[in-house]
This record gives sequence, C-alpha cells and structure tokens, in this order.
Amino acid sequence: MLKGILPAGVAVSEAFGDPAGAELYPEETRLITRAVEVRRREFTTVRHCARTALAELGLPAMAVLPDAHGAPRWPDSVVGSLTHCEGYRAAALAYRDDVLMIGIDAEPHGPLPEGVEEVVALPQERDRLSAERAERPALHMDRLLFSAKEAVYKAWYMYGGQRLDFEDADISFGHQGIEPGPDVRSAGTFTARPTRPGLWKVPAGVRGPAGFDGLPGRWLVRDGLVITAIAVPGARTPG
Repeated sequence: MLKGILPAGVAVSEAFGDPAGAELYPEETRLITRAVEVRRREFTTVRHCARTALAELGLPAMAVLPDAHGAPRWPDSVVGSLTHCEGYRAAALAYRDDVLMIGIDAEPHGPLPEGVEEVVALPQERDRLSAERAERPALHMDRLLFSAKEAVYKAWYMYGGQRLDFEDADISFGHQGIEPGPDVRSAGTFTARPTRPGLWKVPAGVRGPAGFDGLPGRWLVRDGLVITAIAVPGARTPG
C-alpha cells in the first residue's frame, strides 16, 4: 500500500499480521516488559519491518530504540518513519541524500472519537471537511486529516527536531479518481503549511526543502485503512 504513495528510493516493509519469526533485541525487550500483549505484538512487528527495510537499503540489522520523545532513532545516513494500527504495521526508510524527510501514518478508516475533531482541526480545516463530506460522504475526512497531521509531525520532527502541535499545520486535500465499491478506495494528495510565517524552523546548517511552501503528501484509503505519507526529495533525487 505504501509503495504506491512513496517515491522510488524509499525502502518499504509492511505487515498485515504478526509474523511468528519476528523477534526483539534485548534492549528493545526491556522497553516493553510491562506492556500488554497487543502492544508487544505491534512493537515487535513494526521493528521487524524496520529491519527488513534496513536490509533493503543494504544496511545491517539494528535495535530500533526511541529518543526522549518516542521517535525511532536511525543511523545518521538514514531517514525513516514507523506506523502501526490494528491489522497493519509498516516502516519506510531512505538514505538522507535521496530523501530529506519521511513521515508515514496508518489509521483505521472510521470516524474519530467524539470531540477529537474539535481538538485536531483548525476552523478553516473544519470548513473544508464539511465541503469534502458533502461531495464524498463515504470518506471519513476527519480521520484522514488526523492521519495527515501525524505524518507531517513525524516528518518534520525527524528532520529538524521541532515538535509541532495540531494547530501548527494547516492541511488541504486533493483527490484522484475514486473507485466505487463496498469498501471505498480512494487516493489523493495533501499539502501541509505552517499556520504562520517562521513557525516551522529549519535548523541552522541543515539544508531546507527547495522552494519551501509547505510539505507535499499523498494519501490512500483502501481495505479499511487510511494511509498517509510525506517524502521530500533530497540532493540525489531529481526534482
């Protein structure tokens, strides 16, 4: 699913279940000694995906440990992102010279819990969601918005270390063709822009996105899942 919305050069590994052979490194195991079984399976499988993606890049397996804010730590030459939800786990990694930043997110394709949209969406985003619902009532646009913001925050944090809040990004959506069917299958694009000039800070000494006017993303709704992804080309990627 992710390969369809990420550019060439990104190593992707996905799992729709928890493989029996997935194992943790001792230092990873220590992080989840008190976790419930569902959490243990998610944690284990998404790291299995990460090591599969590292191997695709020609890199050795390694423990994938979180930083102080829970984000995965990668080798200096690599950018990457992890996601998991019920029935789906995935990792997307690339060399930093090929891709400047990556953020991925997966969510169940269903409405957000009551009250969450009011926390997540800006007033102008809620106006757009209302218009989108009128045109595409089978799409859960609130969940798509939530997922897109998660992908943006993961990408920007791993790029520059800045933690964004929901109110710091304004998301607008685009659409490609929608295939009719009992399970909505739709895909499109989105753009995330700072809600005020200078809010998203490019770190000193770090190359910023070319012609920066927000982050371009892509989304996919299929098989009961919402998948969103940000991938900004790096120095070795044309365009």
